[in-house]
Amino acid sequence: MVFSSILFLFRFMPIAFGIYYLTPRRYKNTVLFVVSLIFYSWGEVRYLPIMIASTVVDYVASLGIERRRAKGFRGRGYLALSLIFNLGSLGFFKYSGFLAENLNALLGLNIPVLALTLPLGISFYTFQTMSYTLDVYREDVKAEHNIINFGAYVTLFPQLIAGPIVRYSDVARELKERTHTWEGISQGIQIFIMGLGSKVLIANNIGSLWTRVSTMDFATVSTPLAWLGITAYALQIYFDFSGYSLMAIGLGKMLGFEFPQNFNYPYISKSITEFWRRWHMTLGSWFREYVYIPLGGNRKGAARQYFNILVVWATTGLWHGASWNFVLWGLYFALFLCIEKAFLLKKLEKSRVLSHVYLLVLVLISWVLFAITDFALLGQFFTRLFGGYGGSDWIYYLRNYGITFILGFLFSTPILRKVRDKLGENHILVTAFCAVVFLMSVAYLVDSTYNPFLYFRF
Repeated sequence: MVFSSILFLFRFMPIAFGIYYLTPRRYKNTVLFVVSLIFYSWGEVRYLPIMIASTVVDYVASLGIERRRAKGFRGRGYLALSLIFNLGSLGFFKYSGFLAENLNALLGLNIPVLALTLPLGISFYTFQTMSYTLDVYREDVKAEHNIINFGAYVTLFPQLIAGPIVRYSDVARELKERTHTWEGISQGIQIFIMGLGSKVLIANNIGSLWTRVSTMDFATVSTPLAWLGITAYALQIYFDFSGYSLMAIGLGKMLGFEFPQNFNYPYISKSITEFWRRWHMTLGSWFREYVYIPLGGNRKGAARQYFNILVVWATTGLWHGASWNFVLWGLYFALFLCIEKAFLLKKLEKSRVLSHVYLLVLVLISWVLFAITDFALLGQFFTRLFGGYGGSDWIYYLRNYGITFILGFLFSTPILRKVRDKLGENHILVTAFCAVVFLMSVAYLVDSTYNPFLYFRF
């Protein structure tokens, strides 16, 4: 389903962009809205009404808030309508089965567990539409009166199904008036190709190693192979999601939009605090703006701040999936964020090497919590990870994936950006590099059947 959407994007993108560029300025948002609906329908047509309903509800709610404010009221009822609908939709499709299973186990009940398919992108577009209504309520933005403009914002196909999470304030001006230049289109194409290469050439290749390790009997996995496998997963999830984000940012730039940055080389961080300023930046910003600060942030003393961090990170974990391992993953980060705020950050500043090792080890452990949902298997894998089990199984995989590991390590640092900056105006080399990456990526897509997009399931 997801892969068919990506193939659709490649197949019809030239036609869609051609129509978009030829359309008069006043109708461009209409074209964008229709194309985005077609794109979403290609991958998940049965859940299209849910997204349209979310668009209509938040459009009506924002206008209701504005009208009530003009009469001296705050419009809390309309805000409640938006929150109940969006959180209710997300909760029903993503968490109803999880809740029923836990109630059945805890209370001995027999509540039917619905086998629901998660609507594509619902975790992302519900957060976007909720942020818009909340911003209108807080008077941070004015309500959008043109439903086509608002619909184009909600359904904007480059980032619709896997982010980055674009707030209305990020693109409000561009929805009304944006410019299209050859330079912007060229930059957008380059960014898109870099994202495509990250996803296809690195994430897919290194991800197949983790797929092999995760399907093994963990009792047979040596300690070196366990570390090699989870390192592969760390690179896979980074290049998978950051690659898709770059593709979205590049496509947005081609359409005249400037989407916010979503990743900033998180693996070069020297603390958990810094890591989460660099990883999935739009999600972190969303939780900080709409959960952490409203709870009181750091304004009500250290104890309240630590409580707020625990709430935010338990929620962040649940956002990623309806499973207790994701909650544990979130609380794991909350614990170290609290420790760092209490005293550890100052100590980490004393050694760049030790602080970086500290960060990498903790992040690799976190990916184990994230990747393995079965707690029995999770315990087995941790046993292999720290049990000192010998074996030569890892040598075979290191030989086969060594080059991809090297590329992953290099490109998870700013080295490519520094090289590009040194090239400066040498457009020939940049164009040639992008052409090679694009041709290799397309060849891989045509030849390979392994093409998972990890964050589409969240």
